[in-house]
Amino acid sequence: MKRGFTLLEMIIVMTVIAILFLLTIPNTQNSLKVANTKGCEAQLKVVDTAILQYMLAEDTQSVSMSSLVSAGYLNERQGYCHDGSPITIVDNQATQ
Repeated sequence: MKRGFTLLEMIIVMTVIAILFLLTIPNTQNSLKVANTKGCEAQLKVVDTAILQYMLAEDTQSVSMSSLVSAGYLNERQGYCHDGSPITIVDNQATQ
């Protein structure tokens, strides 16, 4: 007698695998959105900290992203969130 799987058994297994795969896709996409949001929030806090350091060291009330980069408080990449959107400074607060 030959040993092996029947076509019906293979179809059932493939269906179960496909259902499990389809159940995990939305969960993974949601996790990526949350990670990007939290990453951008953390980057905004880094820029806010650099603004405070710059204001204290330079004794100034006006700060721009270019002045933070040129003074060495931030590098060019830190002026952008993970999704590529630029961080701007409005009223000495970092915003996206």
